[in-house]
Amino acid sequence: MAPVSSLDFPPDRQRGMSLHITLILALGLISSVATWLATNEPIGLEFVAYILAAGLAFVPVPILAYRAYSLQRGGYRLDRDKLTITWGLRVEKIPVADIEWVRPVSALAHPPTLPVLRLPGSILGHRRVADLGSMEFIAAEVNSLLFIATRNFIVAISPSDPAGFVQNLQNAMEMGSLAPEEAESVFPSFVLAEAWKDRLARYFWMATVLLNVGLLAWVSLLAPNLGSIPLGFLPSGEPGELVPGVGLILLPVVSIFLSALGWVMGLVF
Repeated sequence: MAPVSSLDFPPDRQRGMSLHITLILALGLISSVATWLATNEPIGLEFVAYILAAGLAFVPVPILAYRAYSLQRGGYRLDRDKLTITWGLRVEKIPVADIEWVRPVSALAHPPTLPVLRLPGSILGHRRVADLGSMEFIAAEVNSLLFIATRNFIVAISPSDPAGFVQNLQNAMEMGSLAPEEAESVFPSFVLAEAWKDRLARYFWMATVLLNVGLLAWVSLLAPNLGSIPLGFLPSGEPGELVPGVGLILLPVVSIFLSALGWVMGLVF
């Protein structure tokens, strides 16, 4: 039996990278075009529609960019002592001595349900499966999925050469570890993700977004039909200088700016 040296088994990246890059470019283009159209549109319903379209198109872009980065950096490294799974900033080190079995999806009595938010190149997430327990997907493609069971959890991976990976892992398990390693899990720590776990913070964020969007829509519909209005009062209590009704758009703009500023400062401090 040949000794197991350190071997790299990358995931199949081509389809996933092509899809992620295409989506990033398409959504970025939609967001840019919608923003440009909004700047050339008078205050009104169409203006609000373009602003919302630009925002909604841009929101997934950072997520897709990180997933593309994770796929490009992702891989599975196997040696006689441990299996190291790297996926973006996520690192999982599993001692070979802790591995109980490795199986393709066809060998499972009850194939697990895949994560809901998945794309080719980013099959990521946690599931709880009957008779198997907790399972984490760190994979790129469905057709090359392998399930690796330890004493505490199951991880699903997708090396581009599943047969070669299984053979080398079985060799390492049969030969035993020369220098037993400790299991290690490294998760990316994003302040936003940590704050999102707080239920009260989630409710405040969602309420802030809905109120600001509602204020923007209401003012955009109301302003074109107004004449000149005062935006303030003089020290004497008299209305201030009159400005066109479209000047009311400053209210939602200032509200959104202050909300974003408070959101950022809350995360940092």
